[in-house]
Amino acid sequence: MEETGSEIMIRFYKETNFKETPIGKIPKDWNIVKLSNIARDIYYGITAKAVENNTGLRMLRTTDIKDYNVKWNTLPFCKITEKRGDLRRFLLQKDDLIIARAGTTGISVLVDKKLDNVIFGSYLIKVKLCEKVFPKFMHYFCQSRFYWNHIISSQAGSTLKNISLPVLKSLNVPLPPLEEQKVIAHVLSTVDKAIQKTNEIIAKTERLKKGLMQELLTKGIGHKEFKDTEIGRIPKEWEVVKLKDVILEAKPGFACGKRDENGILQLRMDNIETEGWINTQAGVRIPVAKNVEEYLLKPGDILFNNTNSADLIGKTAIFRGEFSRCVYSNHLTRIRVNPNKVLPEWILYVFIRNWRRGIFRAIRHQHVHQAGINKADLLNLKIPIAPLKEQRSITKMLLSVDKKLRIEMKEKKKLERIKQALMDLLLTGKIRVKVA
Repeated sequence: MEETGSEIMIRFYKETNFKETPIGKIPKDWNIVKLSNIARDIYYGITAKAVENNTGLRMLRTTDIKDYNVKWNTLPFCKITEKRGDLRRFLLQKDDLIIARAGTTGISVLVDKKLDNVIFGSYLIKVKLCEKVFPKFMHYFCQSRFYWNHIISSQAGSTLKNISLPVLKSLNVPLPPLEEQKVIAHVLSTVDKAIQKTNEIIAKTERLKKGLMQELLTKGIGHKEFKDTEIGRIPKEWEVVKLKDVILEAKPGFACGKRDENGILQLRMDNIETEGWINTQAGVRIPVAKNVEEYLLKPGDILFNNTNSADLIGKTAIFRGEFSRCVYSNHLTRIRVNPNKVLPEWILYVFIRNWRRGIFRAIRHQHVHQAGINKADLLNLKIPIAPLKEQRSITKMLLSVDKKLRIEMKEKKKLERIKQALMDLLLTGKIRVKVA
C-alpha cells in the first residue's frame, strides 16, 4: 500500500491465533526476526566537526534528532576529520534508519526524503533495511516499548550508556506481511500528523506569548511617554522597585531525604514547568514535620527555583491549589506578594521573561554541579511595576494565551497516549489491520 492523497479505508479486527516469541505473543502468521536478518547493512558514522563556513557538506548529529524527527534544513556544515577513501557510504539516502548510539542513546529518525550531501556522524548508526521491511514500520517499532526494553536492558550495569552494533543486531523484531506493515505505518503516521499539527499550534501560541510579554511588560497598554531606567525603557507612569519592596516574604523550603507513602507531598524543582505552571506528575511524599504549617502552600504562592543547572535556574510557577495540602523543598523559594502593590501573576510573567533573557543565569552563584541564587540577591532584584489596574489588564491577556497553550499541550499528551496504545496493539498483532 502506497500512501496517496486519497482516503484509505482500513479495516480493524481482533486476532485470536497467537504464538509465543521472545518478545511475547504475536500472530501465528507473523515472523520474529533479528534486526541483522532484515538489514542489508548496519554500520557506524564518520568522524567530522561542525563548521560555520559553507563546505558543501552537512552533518547529522545526535543532538539534531528531536522527537524522532530532524529539521533537515538546519543541519550544520561540516569538515571530515578522519581519513576515509569513499564518503558515499556515509551519505544519507531516503529510507535510511539512523539510530543514536551515544548521547540521546537509542533515539532514531527515518530519512523520509532525498537529501543532497548530508553525512551522519560517528555517534550514529545507519541501518539499511532489506526489501521485505517497510522502512516506516521499522521506524515506528523503534519508538515502541519493545525496542526500548531491549535498549535499556542492554545498558544494565554499564556506565558507558551507549549501543554497540552487536546489541542493535540482536534486536528481536515482529514482522507482519509487507502489506500489513504498510497499513500499520499509515495508521500511526495519521496520529503523528495530528501531533505535528498540535505542535505547530503550540509553537505559534508560544511565539504569540513571547511577543505579548515583550510588548506588554515593557510598553504596557496605551502609553505615550517612556523613560530610560537601569532595567530598560518603561512607561513613565511605571516604577522600578526591588522585589523585597512589593512582597511579604521570600521563604526557602526544607530538605528531606526520607520517603513516606502516607506522608505529605513535597514539591521539588521538577514540579516547576517553564511556562509557569505546576507539573502535577512530579513531587514525592515525605514524613510530616512538626513545623509543617510554616511550609504549607496556598493558592497564589509563587515558587521560584533557587537551585538548578545554570540554564534552568530561576524557573518560576504559581501554585494554584493543584493539591489540597503540600509543602516544598529547599531548592524552591516561596514568594508571597503584598496584594496592595503587586499581583502574583505580574511577578510570574516578569520572572519568566527574566529567565528567558538570562537574568537569573547572570546573577547565579556556580557550585560544583549546580548553580544557586541566594535569598539576598533575589530580594534585591529590580523589576518594573505598573499600577495595579494595568497589571490586572496585562496579566489577564497573558493568562488567556497561557490557557490556550495549556489546552494544546494537554491535547498533545492525549494524542501521544493514543499513539502509544496503538503501537502496543498494532505492533503485537492484538489488533490487525488491512485495507478494506
